[in-house]
Amino acid sequence: MSPLTKARAYVVLAYLVALGAAAAAVQWLPIASPFWRVAAADGIGTLVVFAFSRGANNTSIYDSYWSVAPIAMALYWWLAIGIDTAGIHPVRALCVVALVTLWGVRLTTNWARGWQGLDHEDFRYADFRHKAGRAYWLVSLLGLHGFPTVQVLLSCGSVYVALAVGTRPFGWLDLVAVGVTAFAVLYETVADQQLRRFKATNDDPQGFIATGLWAWSRHPNYFGEVLFWWGLLLFALAADPGAPWTLIGPVTMTLMFWFISIPLIDERMVKRRPHYAQHQARVSRLVPWPPQRAAQRPEAARVSSPGS
Repeated sequence: MSPLTKARAYVVLAYLVALGAAAAAVQWLPIASPFWRVAAADGIGTLVVFAFSRGANNTSIYDSYWSVAPIAMALYWWLAIGIDTAGIHPVRALCVVALVTLWGVRLTTNWARGWQGLDHEDFRYADFRHKAGRAYWLVSLLGLHGFPTVQVLLSCGSVYVALAVGTRPFGWLDLVAVGVTAFAVLYETVADQQLRRFKATNDDPQGFIATGLWAWSRHPNYFGEVLFWWGLLLFALAADPGAPWTLIGPVTMTLMFWFISIPLIDERMVKRRPHYAQHQARVSRLVPWPPQRAAQRPEAARVSSPGS
């Protein structure tokens, strides 16, 4: 068995154990609210994945939890709660579950295709490890495992409302939600494929991608990700307009990408690619927008992986 196969098996084992622990928690925890019961189970699952991350000395074990956990949440809220709740519209429920599953499977597959095994860790984690020293695993637990778990849970509030709470009839806003969410998944997919194709053909270590969707946004994959969560919010508002608290998820998700994820990547790109600063000045940070004209065109701009 190759090292990469062993690494993938380790990740699968971690997630199966986490799922089992979370399922037991959902079954036995004396918490009345289905949302908070799932929140507690989600926390337990995160602790299990953290233990496996610590065992492998690699925080990237957690990365696919972002895309796996929402599928489990959606299925539980729908099958265990929503189906027995009067007024939950079956078409809306099917749309939400299908889109969350499609998004999660696609994103998890994309992560697995790019992951290089237990010897590879995201550059951001490596930076935190260097800066935090002996406190790194506390930082990893709270900031690199705990914070994303809370962030995704808050964003899944829209899924909870759409599947287990809201009882309004299926209407035009649901159709808009289907269109926005499906478009977001498609947009992410195209952006990732363009990036993968670039990485396979690029022979310039200082090159970065500036074609296709990447010509109008420096981070089109992140734009698709943010748009996905806003699409789920539309489902929640269609199901129950009286649940404005669901805004917290997509708003904080947007702020996280805008103020944390993108600046970290852009800073690294400027240091490693001489012409990226010019590209940065011309091309929109997140939302696709026609690039500004440059007085002097830099050398052929070609994209590198945001995580390279």
